Amino acid sequence: MTRIDRRALFTSGAAAALLAATGTSLAASPRAGGALRLALPRESGLLDLVARGAVLDCLTEIAPDGLLRAELASAWESRDAAQIWRFELRQDVSFHDGTPLQAADVVASLQGRSVAGADQMVDQMSVTALDLYRVEIQLAQPNPHLPYLLAGPDHVIAPQGAVDVPLAQLVGSGCYQVERAQDGRHFRATKVAGHYKDGQVGWVESLEVIVIPDAAVRAEALRDGFVDVAALPQPAELLKRGGFLYHPSAEDMGLATRSDVGIPRVVGQQSALDDGRIAERWWRL
Repeated sequence: MTRIDRRALFTSGAAAALLAATGTSLAASPRAGGALRLALPRESGLLDLVARGAVLDCLTEIAPDGLLRAELASAWESRDAAQIWRFELRQDVSFHDGTPLQAADVVASLQGRSVAGADQMVDQMSVTALDLYRVEIQLAQPNPHLPYLLAGPDHVIAPQGAVDVPLAQLVGSGCYQVERAQDGRHFRATKVAGHYKDGQVGWVESLEVIVIPDAAVRAEALRDGFVDVAALPQPAELLKRGGFLYHPSAEDMGLATRSDVGIPRVVGQQSALDDGRIAERWWRL
C-alpha cells in the first residue's frame, strides 16, 4: 500500500487484523489519562480532520457502530415529508470561550451550507432560530437522511458561526480545546473539564498531531516512541521489530500504533481516523 486509502483506514474488519498482529484485546474498557500523539502526512487534509473533530461538535453524530446519536441536538422531528426539520438543542453546553450554545450559533454555522439529496443533487439549507434552543431547517426538496448528513465534518457548530478559521483560532464545544496550532504543521489540544460527554468519550488528557511528510520519518518517530499513532505504508523496519498494531493488516497497512493504544471494539467506517473523532474515542492502556 503506497498511499493512504481514506475508505479503508478504519472499517469493522480492522479488529481481527489488529488482534492477529499483536494478540492485544480491542475490547478492553477505556481508561482515562495519558496523551495521544499522531504523526500524519501533509496531504489528504488529515490534520484538519482530526483537529476539528476534537474541537468541534455537530447537531448529530454517527457512533463507531454506525448508529445515529444526538450530539448538540437533544431531539428532532420532520414535517412536510422530511422537507422541514426542527431540532431542539441541549441546554447544558458551553463553548470553550464560556459562552452558552444557542440557536443563533447553529444558524450562523449552517446557514447557506449544502446537503446532498437522495438523487445526489445539492440542496442549500435555510436555517432559522425559533427561540434560544430550537432551530428549523428548510430544504428545497425532502430529505429523510438530513440528521445523518448533519453529523458530517462540513456541518460543525462554532460560536457565531466561526467555523472557517485557522486552527489556532478554533473555538468549539468538543471534548478538547486548542492549546496551540499551526495549519498544515502541528496541533495540540487539551481535555475540557466538566464536559457534557464526560464518562462517555474523551479519555486522553491531551492530543498532539504533527505533520511529517516523509513516511520513513513517521515510522522512525513511532518506533522510537515520539508518537503513538502514525499513518504509514508498509515500513519494513517496524515489521521486523514487532510490538505494534497494524491497520487494516501488516500486509495492507494504512496505519500503525503502539501496543498500548486502546481502540474501540468497532471503529468508524465513514472516513479516515474514525471520522476525525479519534481524539475522543481512543485511549491509552
